[in-house]
Order: sequence, then structure tokens, then C-alpha cells
Amino acid sequence: MAALRRAVPVLSRALAGPGGAAPGRRWVRALRRSPVRVLPPRKEEAEAQQRPVEHHPPPPAVERGSAGPGLWYEKASPGDKSLGKVVTIAKSRSFRDRHGKVLLEGQRLIRDALEAGAVPRALFFSTAVHLKELPPAPLKGARLVRVRFEDIKCWSDVVAPQGMIGIFSKPDHAKMSYPAAQLPIVLICDNIRDPGNLGTILRSAAGAGCEKVLLTKGCVDPWEPKVLRAGMGAHFRVPIVANLDWESVPSNLPSGVRVCVADNKDPGIQAETEPTSQGAGRSGSHPGNPKAPVKPKSKAAPPENEDEEETEGLCASELAAQYYYENWIQSPVAVVVGGETQGLSPDALHLAASTGGKRLVIPVVPGVDSLNSAVAAAIVLFEGKRQLQWRRRKQEDERQKFPAVG
Repeated sequence: MAALRRAVPVLSRALAGPGGAAPGRRWVRALRRSPVRVLPPRKEEAEAQQRPVEHHPPPPAVERGSAGPGLWYEKASPGDKSLGKVVTIAKSRSFRDRHGKVLLEGQRLIRDALEAGAVPRALFFSTAVHLKELPPAPLKGARLVRVRFEDIKCWSDVVAPQGMIGIFSKPDHAKMSYPAAQLPIVLICDNIRDPGNLGTILRSAAGAGCEKVLLTKGCVDPWEPKVLRAGMGAHFRVPIVANLDWESVPSNLPSGVRVCVADNKDPGIQAETEPTSQGAGRSGSHPGNPKAPVKPKSKAAPPENEDEEETEGLCASELAAQYYYENWIQSPVAVVVGGETQGLSPDALHLAASTGGKRLVIPVVPGVDSLNSAVAAAIVLFEGKRQLQWRRRKQEDERQKFPAVG
């Protein structure tokens, strides 16, 4: 009790203000509201001190392998799903347009791309043997990842994958190296929307040795996986200029070019059956006189399509028509092939009429509506190549028969 009495004056002086007066109510209330530290029980604190500290192991080092001098690859860890997501995203058109990259699958296609000058960014393969069969110099700047064949099989869209998938920068035709053109023909694709047809057309153009291929707006993306599979490497054997509007097509053609269109109806029969000309995708016709004039008949049509059909009919009637096997090849020349659904656009017919072009008719037996656009393109291109080779042989024979004196 005496100790308590002695402690009271000391506590009073400690709580007194600067003038020695006792603190007010507000100060006391603030002291009462100060936070209180909660101490853990002694038992839990002792257990926490005795508990061993958990040390998380560092991430495992990436396992690497060598595929040749200066060529290293990493091995993907089992169960890594991030790579599969990358491959899936790379297949979309939004990824191609936004990031400027394309996905190529198959050892042959990737080798053609590397030899043509395409820039690889990442390469996924199942065995190092496949990697050693590729040119090593372009691969040194790419990320090389060895994965299981089962993973590539899950990522691939084909039934029998070859065990190799690559992500490349979208090729620029101006920076690539292609084989020398053997045919002075520029192929123009108008509204080719089927991936298989476009890939086959590109393959035919590369096989014939075309100078280049122009794709107008409305055509399918040439770097879509289905187009790449159907093309069989044609993307890296012939220059491809895509997504062109018709106003910019003439600037991509040689000066003095004549534009021809592959039509689908014989004009002599067409004047009796249909009012307008359709596209090159239906490049077939009934036998008749291709020089006959076209007199379109009136036909009921939706109001919004009347002007377009009338314009198309007038443009088609301005073009001279001939069979595809008659002489039409000259240097330079361009051929327009239209899609199977929409056919030739009025812009294509206008361009052909302004350059003095012709309509190339492929005759078929009565009852057959049309030919596939890829088949029509192949027929016209290789016929043009045949005519050009015949002309060259004829000129060579004349030179040998009448050698120059001098």
C-alpha cells in the first residue's frame, strides 16, 4: 500500500503537461485509443522458433543440347503447356496481322522458307536429326526447343505430322530470293476465298514459272495453315503480293501489260442463256463461236444488284473473246482468275478492257456448269507456257534456217 502511495505522485508528474497541469480529456481519450500489440502465447512462440525454416529450391536449369557447331537447343520440361499455347495462338490471323509472324509446319516447308531467306523466330522439333538437315546459319538467331513428338502431334492439324513446327517473321516478297521466272505472266486472283483452291493456284503458278501472283482484297489469307499445306512450298518459289485493292493493282504490273480474264461461258451460248458474264472460277463453257457479240437480256434482279450486274455485262461485252488454246500469249501479260462464288468482279473486267485484254474461254461439254477455279488457272497458265515455248522454238528454227550474215 505504501508503494502505491509513492507511485501516484510520480505518475501524476509524468502525465502532467508542460505547465505541470494534468492533461485534458482529449489527451486521455487519445491514449486510451492507441493500438495495442497482441503478443502470441509463449507456447506458440517457442514452437515457431523451433520450427525449421523452409528453403525453396532454385528453379532447375534448362537442359541444353548441341545440334552442330554454334547451334544449341533447349529441351522442354515435361508437362510444359506454355509452348502449346504459343503454337495455338500463332495459328490465328489476328496474331499474324498484329505481330507479323506466321506458323510453318513440316521439315520441307521450313527448309524452303530458310533457303528463300525467311527469318525464323522459334523452332519446335522432336528429334535433333531433323534439325541437322536444315541450313544452320539462319537458325542461330532463333529459339530452338526440343519437345516430345506427342506434343507436336497435339499441336498439329495434320493426321501425320512430321515433327517440326516453326514460327517465322511474315516474309516480305521484296526481301526474299525466288527462282528465276520462266513465264512472263502475272497471275491475279480475284475473290478466291477457299484455302484449298488458293493453295493449289499458287502451286500451279510456281510450277508454271509465273513472274508473280497478286491477291486482291477478298481473297483468303495466303499464310493460313490450310493454304500453306495446299501450296506445298509455292509460297517460297513465287512472289506473292496480298491484300491489294484494284486501284493499286496497275502499279504492281509491268508497263504495257495486257490483262486477260479467264471466263466461264462461251459468248455465243451466253447471249441466249445468261445476261452477264460470270467469273473465272467457273471457267467452263459450251462450244460455240467465241467471237459472237454479247447481247445481255433483261432479267429480274434485286434492286441493289442491278447496277453492278449491268456494269459487269457492259464490261464483258467490250472484251473480245477467244478460246484459251488460240494464240494470246505476249510479253508482258496478266491473267485474272475469279472465285467460284462471286466470279470476276467489275473492277477486273474494267482493267482488262482498259488494257485491250481478252476473255479466254475454256470449252466444256454441255451440261457441265463450270470448272474449279484452281483447275482453270492451271489450264490457262500451262497453255500460255506451251504457246511461249512453241514461239521460241519457231524463232530458233528460223535463226538456224536463215543464219545472220556478218
